[in-house]
Amino acid sequence: MSAGKERAVGLDNPNTQAKGSYIKITRKDLNAVYWRLQIFGLGITVTSSNAQAIGFITALAPVLKKVYKDAGKAARVEAMQRHLAYFLSQNTATGMILGITAAIEETTDVDEKEAVVAVKAGMMGPLAGIGDSVFKITIQAIAGSIGAAYALQGNLIGPILMFLIYNGINIGVKYFGTIMGYEKGIEFVQSGEQAKVIQKIINISTMVGVIVLGALIGNYVKINVGTEIVINETVVNIQALLDGILPKLLPLLFTIGLYKLHSRMPRKYLILLIFGILIVGTLLAMAGILV
Repeated sequence: MSAGKERAVGLDNPNTQAKGSYIKITRKDLNAVYWRLQIFGLGITVTSSNAQAIGFITALAPVLKKVYKDAGKAARVEAMQRHLAYFLSQNTATGMILGITAAIEETTDVDEKEAVVAVKAGMMGPLAGIGDSVFKITIQAIAGSIGAAYALQGNLIGPILMFLIYNGINIGVKYFGTIMGYEKGIEFVQSGEQAKVIQKIINISTMVGVIVLGALIGNYVKINVGTEIVINETVVNIQALLDGILPKLLPLLFTIGLYKLHSRMPRKYLILLIFGILIVGTLLAMAGILV
C-alpha cells in the first residue's frame, strides 16, 4: 500500500497533529470498526458490571490491533483491559464515540491513556440522549408514519419504505459518525463547545419528535363516541360536543393515559395491555358506544 493510502483519514494537516504519527489508522481500519458495530452492535454481550463494554471493544479491536501492532503483548492486553471499563450508550451514536476513541488512542502517549476512558465516559451519556431522541423517537416516528400512510391504503410498499427510511438514516449516521468522529473528534472535544452543541441537538430533536407524535395521534388514534343523549326533543351528539370543546380530545386523553400507565406498568404486562385494549374496544363497538 502506498504511503498516501496509509495516512490517517482527514488528518493530513500538520497543524492539527498532537502526539503520535497519524499514519497508523486508515480508512480500511475505520471501515472494519463500522462493520463490527453494524453487525454485532453493542448488545453482543451485556453484563451487570461493565454493560456494553464487550460490544464496544469488539468494534474497536481493529484499531487497537493496528495501533499496538509493534508495542508487544503486554501493551495490547493493557489497552483491551482499559476498554473493559463500564460503557453504556445508544448503538447508532456510538459510531462517533468509536471514532473519537480511535483518534485519541493513536495520538496519546502511554502516560496519557486515561484520557481515552475520560472521553468515553463524558460522551456516552450525552450521545445516548441524542441517539434516543433522534432515532428512538423522531426518526422511528417519521418513518413509521410514512410507512403507515401507505400500509393503511393496502400498499405493500408501506413497511418496505419504513424499513428503508429508518435503516438508511441509521446506517448512514453510524458510518459517517465513525469517520467524522476520527477526523474531527479531538478538535470537537478540545473546543469546549460539545455540551452546547449536544444540548441544541437534543432540544431540536425533542421538538420534532413531539410535533410528529402529535400528528400521529390526531391521524391514527381514532375514538368516536356513537352515543346520543335525548333531552326533551333535543338530541345531543356526544362526539360533536367533545369536538366542539377540542377536536381529537379523546385520542389525546387516551394516548396520555396509556403513556402514564405504561410508565408505571412492568414491561412483562405490555402484551396483556394490548390485548385488553383490543377486547374492550371491540366490546364497546359491539354495544354501539364507540363507532
